[in-house]
Formats: sequence, C-alpha cells, structure tokens
Amino acid sequence: MPLNGGTEQTTTVIIGTGLSGLAVAAELRRHGVDSIVVDGLDILGAGQPANTASLQRCDAADSDSLRERNEILRHLRNYAASHGMDVRNTTRAVQLTMAGGASDARAAEGPCARQWEVHTPNGVLLADHIVLTRCAHSQLRRMLSDFGITVGHNLVAAMRAIGIYLVGVGELITPSPKEVLRQAKTVGQAISSKVNPESAPTILTGSFAVVPG
Repeated sequence: MPLNGGTEQTTTVIIGTGLSGLAVAAELRRHGVDSIVVDGLDILGAGQPANTASLQRCDAADSDSLRERNEILRHLRNYAASHGMDVRNTTRAVQLTMAGGASDARAAEGPCARQWEVHTPNGVLLADHIVLTRCAHSQLRRMLSDFGITVGHNLVAAMRAIGIYLVGVGELITPSPKEVLRQAKTVGQAISSKVNPESAPTILTGSFAVVPG
C-alpha cells in the first residue's frame, strides 16, 4: 500500500528472497497475511554489512539435499508467481530502523504498536512484523543492542517480543530444507495469530488441541 514520500505500508517485510524467505511468504499467503519480500542481508546499514559468508550450509556436501532444496525452491517460486506474491528480487534492504525511534518503540504496548522501517534504495517499507533470513546471531544481538534492547539467553524470544522473526537462521550452519519449512510454518502461524487473533488455528498435538498464544 503506497504512502507519501516513497513509503509503503504492509503487514510483514521478509528480508531474503531465497528458500527461507519464499517459504515464510508462502505460509503467510496461505493465512491471508500480506507481505513484501526483498533481497539483501546488509540490514545493519551500509557501515555494518551483515557477513554471512562464514555460515556453512548443512547440505553443502549432500547432493540429495541440494536437489531437494532446489526442487522446493522451484515450487515456491511457482507458487509466488501464480498467487501474485510481492517478491522484489532486485530490491535490496540496506537498513532496519524502528519507526519513530527506539525510545518510542520501547514505550509502545501491544503486538502491533511498534512498527519497523525497512530502508531500500527505492524508499521505505513500513511493517508491523519483520522476518530475517541468513543473518549471524552475533550481528542480530548487536542490532538489538543498538536499539537499546537487552537480550538474554533466548535471542529468538527477545526478537519475537518486538516483532522480528527468524527463518533459516542457524548458529554455525544454516538449517536443512525440512527445518526451514518447519520454521516457516511456525513463524507464519505466529504472525497470523497476531494479525487475526480471532482466527488463530488450532494445532493438534497428540490427543490435545493447542491454540497458539
């Protein structure tokens, strides 16, 4: 949804147009949640580009896993094209900031009270939720520290509390294709339950029905 001054409003911005980004975008689409997918890993700004070159892929030496990854990616690209998903392969995210500044964001309450600005060469994308892919944990911790947010032992929980989700992000190696799809499904359901709390899906776990909180 275009706004004034080169700013667009959407529900979720996904940074990363690879397997992880497309997987969570497809999951959000199935839940009826709008998203914009952009390329780019240098989310800390031009002065602090994200260095993911050292991250190993868990399937790097496994030809069967590579074929599986490529097949899943092909299906996801076809799904994105057939469902009119907003995937901007040539638009790069260069900076992530809190709308209104960090102090306002810390004071905000409610799941959608805090908004994020994803800066690109073409303008700013304003969103309630951000999904990051292929970013090093150390850089994520530094980014949160720059926002004035204290991070405990659970990085994922700390980021979710402020509307940032991780898909395909590992400590030393990137997750397998099946694990990426599992993470995408979990994140898609989590964001959907915040956007449409009245229609939160019921997940069957053994003989118990659990409604995500």
